Amino acid sequence: MPKILVVDDEQPIRELVKYNLEREGFEVLLAGDGNTGLDMARTEAPDLIILDIMLPGMDGLSVCRTLHQEPATRAIPIIMLSARGEEVDKVLGLELGADDYITKPFSPRELIARVKARLRRQTTDNAIQETGRIAVGKLIIDQDRFVVSVNGVKQDLTPKEFELLRYLARHPGKVFSRDFLLEQIWGYEYTGDSRTVDVHIRHIRQKLEQIPGAPQFIETVRGVGYRFKEG
Repeated sequence: MPKILVVDDEQPIRELVKYNLEREGFEVLLAGDGNTGLDMARTEAPDLIILDIMLPGMDGLSVCRTLHQEPATRAIPIIMLSARGEEVDKVLGLELGADDYITKPFSPRELIARVKARLRRQTTDNAIQETGRIAVGKLIIDQDRFVVSVNGVKQDLTPKEFELLRYLARHPGKVFSRDFLLEQIWGYEYTGDSRTVDVHIRHIRQKLEQIPGAPQFIETVRGVGYRFKEG
């Protein structure tokens, strides 16, 4: 039974989410502020966290940042839940490590669907880590041999192109900003700008999509960044 931690300062919201999650068979933990939520995430090791941004004490973005920095909690998927729907808040939440973002008011059915989808992806991510091989349609990324092939045709990617493609493919459907990808692939001390990511994405596309019948693997999300297509 997957364990879900809901961190929200509004009791009606907590109870609504709890009721709908428990109907689907999930175990639900509740916290009404950021500090309590952070402590429970550390001690209870939930399978997923639903985290509001506007929280008393430690706000949701700070909680998200802290969880992403700590080895014991960084792999826990986080769905941000907030009344703040501005694009800048969504981008910031994703940059800090959130996996998804839902704006209040929300449909409980949509929230449940997002939770289930994220847990499915987590299972896939774990399987990928165990096998060392990512397969998406006719795209194969062999992490052990550092080999990429499409329709059986091997593609010559530079080390950074390989790392960038692998990172995106291990998180299908999740949107990453250019700055976040720079930090993950090039490191915090990199002095270049975000256009470096655009150039590498363009080169990856040129190499992978030149094969007859090959689909588009990487999508551009306007105003945000890039994501690897699901399915």
